[in-house]
Amino acid sequence: MAALEIHGYAPHEAATAAEGLRQVTMRQPDLVILDLGLPDASGLDLIKRLREWYTRPILVLSARTQEHDKVAALDCGADDYLTKPFGIEELLARLRAALRHLAGQHPGNAGGRIEAGSLLIDAAARRVLKQGTDVHLTPREYQLLLALASQRGKVLTHRQLLREVWGPAHVESPHYLRIYMRALRAKIEDDPARPRWLLTEIGIGYRFADDG
Repeated sequence: MAALEIHGYAPHEAATAAEGLRQVTMRQPDLVILDLGLPDASGLDLIKRLREWYTRPILVLSARTQEHDKVAALDCGADDYLTKPFGIEELLARLRAALRHLAGQHPGNAGGRIEAGSLLIDAAARRVLKQGTDVHLTPREYQLLLALASQRGKVLTHRQLLREVWGPAHVESPHYLRIYMRALRAKIEDDPARPRWLLTEIGIGYRFADDG
């Protein structure tokens, strides 16, 4: 709490899920930082309840390091997951990224245009350019790229991407993602073996890098 205050934030603390729900309802904060280890309820259940109406970022802090815990939190609606122990600078960086998305201040996102280094995604024209040259993507490759880039900096789980790009019938088919991600990196990245933008979160999903 003190560290956040020092860096200009105005946090409000709640020790239980019930109190947290009450505080969020009353204060409507710009962002929720949530520990899964709550004394009166499951942190995952609290995320689900918040997501019935709360649309702002939720950042999970937890000592649980298993991949299935991270996936479960993200699938329930969390925007990011930070494993304890962590440094205050890492937490602050995650907060800044989340709040940029909330404010719509990410560079290059105006007017349906997403800029990332030499890469330009023009959603209105359904065009992708790299160093000013058109990148020819299949419709599915384009959908996958746009799904990630439009939520830049946020981890999207395999299930979330499969549901959005391929539909609910394919959420148990992660091999689709691997095949298309390999093809997409070959077209987008300078070095597909060491991607700059399309990052893997091992065992969880993918993230479009936020370089801010």
